Amino acid sequence: MQKEIVVSGIRSTGNLHLGNYFGALRNYVRMQEEFNCYFFVADWHALTTHPDTKELRNSVLNVVAENMAAGLDTEKVCLYLQSAVPEIAELYLYLNMMAYKGELEKTPTFKDKVRQQPDNVNAGLLTYPVLMTADIIIHRAKYVPVGKDQEQHLEIARNFAQRFNHRYGELFPEPVAFNYGEQLVKIPSLDGGGKMSKSENQFATLYLADEDDLIRKKVMKAKTDSGPTEPNSQMPDYIQNIFGLMRLVSEESTVQKFSEDFNSASIRYGDMKKQLAEDMVKFIAPIREKAKEIRSDEGRLKKVLQRGAERARESAAQTLQQTRELIGLNYF
Repeated sequence: MQKEIVVSGIRSTGNLHLGNYFGALRNYVRMQEEFNCYFFVADWHALTTHPDTKELRNSVLNVVAENMAAGLDTEKVCLYLQSAVPEIAELYLYLNMMAYKGELEKTPTFKDKVRQQPDNVNAGLLTYPVLMTADIIIHRAKYVPVGKDQEQHLEIARNFAQRFNHRYGELFPEPVAFNYGEQLVKIPSLDGGGKMSKSENQFATLYLADEDDLIRKKVMKAKTDSGPTEPNSQMPDYIQNIFGLMRLVSEESTVQKFSEDFNSASIRYGDMKKQLAEDMVKFIAPIREKAKEIRSDEGRLKKVLQRGAERARESAAQTLQQTRELIGLNYF
């Protein structure tokens, strides 16, 4: 029986962080055993916010190495660079003919980027969801393992797929988020404000490349307070965040112990953060060291990306041929 298709990508700006791992990579590793997986590094997307490309190549190779270190088996998945598949750009062009300025301007991520970079509001930034749609449907994917913050982009992708199918004929499945029946994960930042990010408040984000002492330093600076003043107090959001992070990497008995301490108003946040820091070190260090080893062998990385590009282009070419035929661009 033919396996169902999965597509997802990660931007090539900076190192991957804990949110990338639990929001996407953890699912990638599970999905590679059950699905036909296409995972890419989104270097075109990076250009919308990082026009200076001096560090782009290094960032791309770092992200590829970290994907592999997190457990991706390049014999089982197609791991490739977005820019190595020009068919995506052609499909992006066709989809742009069906994308409307008003709907794109309402996208929350566009509004966020306009706020962050008011002097660089480019067309690529506006049409980011269109390119994301092309990334997904070029392989006619059914499932997309994404974090909570990407759900609206996926809704936009479904709309474009529907629009194309209605206008030209049935071709594209309507992609859905996939997380093994669990709630989509959003990893909070250590300062209690928003999510972990590659670009914002880097000291409140735990990166897979962070060294042990830096992990400890970041965790110890996580936002807390003087503690509950009476038993069974309501837990503030920023304390819930710390417990949420602890549930990801600590033993269940450890979480239970500090939960009981909180409910009895006897919790010592310093002790809790020290425990969380050590558990984070234990979790991140093996991925970091494996990524360093993989990154040091550029020949291996290039072979992986070349093989991935060939396989991705074969799939994309088949989709594009049918796309052109349905639109009516088959003149000879």
